[in-house]
Amino acid sequence: MSTQKLHELAKTIRSKNAGVNKITFDIIFREAAQYERVKRSGAVTRERVAALYRIPLERISDFVEYDPAYAIKFTIYRRHPSGCAGDADIFGAQQYAPLLDIDIPA
Repeated sequence: MSTQKLHELAKTIRSKNAGVNKITFDIIFREAAQYERVKRSGAVTRERVAALYRIPLERISDFVEYDPAYAIKFTIYRRHPSGCAGDADIFGAQQYAPLLDIDIPA
């Protein structure tokens, strides 16, 4: 079965602060067909995100497939508040990279 990487299908994959204690992630598609393909594949779910980031499900505060915008959005609780000692990414902008290479079946 052939696959494509998520970054080949999505228009935008990003992460950013959602307040001092959360980071939010957006996966946005240009077309409904690409969005629906990823949704149907089951490759991007709350459980898959938790496994990918090696976090318990409880750290994911929100997970939404938002059909009107062809977007998948989720938010995780940070281990450390933004900017405190131990925080490696104050803006939360470097956390999306593990999503890029998720394999999406044809």
